[in-house]
Amino acid sequence: MGNYLYTSMVSASQIMRGMADVTHNLANASTTGFRADLSMFKSLAVPGAVNGGDLPLFERTGVDTSFGALQNTGVDLDVAVSGEGWIAVVAEGGEAYTRRGDLRLDALGQLTNGAGQAIVGDGGPLAIPPHAKMEIAADGTISIQPLGQGPDTVAVVGRIKLVSLDAENLYKSQDGLLRLKEGATAQEDANVSLISGALEASNVNTISTMVKMIELQRSYETQIKMMKTAADNDRASAALMKMN
Repeated sequence: MGNYLYTSMVSASQIMRGMADVTHNLANASTTGFRADLSMFKSLAVPGAVNGGDLPLFERTGVDTSFGALQNTGVDLDVAVSGEGWIAVVAEGGEAYTRRGDLRLDALGQLTNGAGQAIVGDGGPLAIPPHAKMEIAADGTISIQPLGQGPDTVAVVGRIKLVSLDAENLYKSQDGLLRLKEGATAQEDANVSLISGALEASNVNTISTMVKMIELQRSYETQIKMMKTAADNDRASAALMKMN
């Protein structure tokens, strides 16, 4: 009974980890620019184990870098990366990368995204002076009409750092940002461009994710039933031993 119970407990524990991962993806289905976590279950052969002799082991395999749907918003500060590419942001421990383009200015005039992450410019975080109007060009160049100046007066105040990343050299940190392995920093890529007045949606497929959640829930319930069966068998065996 002990091995039977043990394998069911381990299986249930691993399935719970998978459910947490799927739940996280589903919870971010409406988060701008979110990239879904990829995961899988691999089998570990255990002599005498239930479930056909294998234990399911949860493993996170990477991040889905496929594109999300583009949504036109008409908002001047909203930008979406056109095709391949990423926006550089300031993060704990160094520079990181995102597709999130719901930009805004904080109280100090610093350009951030909706998660409060500062956008990287030519020499660090971008700070925008007071202005009457602001525009973001396709190459990330930020132009303003300074306060008190006419519409013909335009000043370039910085450029958003846009980069290309090798998917094989990426990992997703706990803050949801993409980083290069070994702490490397990507170089700016002039071929990456932005679309103004648009946002990229999450790339989570809600239907397939919900189906996966249901499948995991049923698998978890099966393991719990197995654990209950093991406990019932143990009590029955103990009762028979007392009778003898």
